[in-house]
Amino acid sequence: MTITGVFLTVYDAPMPIWDSVLVALFCVAGVFVVLIALSLIVKLISSVLHLVSNKEKSEPISKQQPSSLEQHYTNGNLILKDVDETTAALIMAIVSDESGVPLHELQFMSIKQLRND
Repeated sequence: MTITGVFLTVYDAPMPIWDSVLVALFCVAGVFVVLIALSLIVKLISSVLHLVSNKEKSEPISKQQPSSLEQHYTNGNLILKDVDETTAALIMAIVSDESGVPLHELQFMSIKQLRND
């Protein structure tokens, strides 16, 4: 008998049910082990990156300089004369829309109502 014949005779018989169940459970367990290992690796890398990014921050957020956009809106240089805030906001939005310039790039010094007396 040749080697090929031996393998054919060994695998000709059907596998018993319990052996099939054990093989299936072993495969499922293997998949779960790999998934758990990947999950642990991702958590480890995430925590290491989180620690590295926290060490790079030299000062707390409250002490950092505000961005130029925040300075623009909080500097309080806009003077309203006989105009309420809602009307001023509408005027600024219309000017931004009609000129095609984004609102954060515009700087309004004053808005006043003209009278036709």
